[in-house]
Amino acid sequence: MGKQEDFVLRAIEERDVRFIRLWFTDVLGSLKSVAIAPAELEGAFSEGIGFDGSAIEGFARVHEADMLARPDPSTFQVLPWRGETPATARMFCDIQMPDGTPSYADPRHVLKRALGKAADAGFSFYTHPEIEFYLFKGKPPAGERPVPVDDSGYFDHTAQGGGQDFRREVITMLENMGISVEFSHHEGGPGQQEIDLRYAKPCHQIRLYQQKSDSAMKIPL
Repeated sequence: MGKQEDFVLRAIEERDVRFIRLWFTDVLGSLKSVAIAPAELEGAFSEGIGFDGSAIEGFARVHEADMLARPDPSTFQVLPWRGETPATARMFCDIQMPDGTPSYADPRHVLKRALGKAADAGFSFYTHPEIEFYLFKGKPPAGERPVPVDDSGYFDHTAQGGGQDFRREVITMLENMGISVEFSHHEGGPGQQEIDLRYAKPCHQIRLYQQKSDSAMKIPL
């Protein structure tokens, strides 16, 4: 194993991490997760975690079902909202075939290939995610419409309703995860909130790929 894997194993012991969540997405962007115990992590680094790829949207046909999720140690992060003791951590995974070759259905691999082609052409890709969502007053009774937490509009300062406090809590968690936030505000609709992450290269936001080009031009993927 390399230095990054050794660092993760030491961090798990020092921070009393009891559960490690291995994350990846299907081709539609839905988050998938499998939790393993610390004793299984060394094997996951060296061999990967086997799973049925035919059960994941867009990954494989039934006769190609065997796939591996191999955790990327550079994405190791303790989840701050799960508490300090015992702690829970997560890592993103690269999806591979049984022989160790990358899966062409893996969104991370697709991004790496696209960024590699862009770098070869002298370009860099930057991303600036805007997270928009609605907040409602509890769960509505069956058959009734949800009630927004406020009736405010775009950029309104809303002291009541809980939106500001919720955004503050989310931003604190994101920053504890090492994800930089540029700003947040109330959006145009009742109860509609927005949190904007800082403009950065993909490897800075989600640590997916080491981009080597220094050009600042944006290109569509």
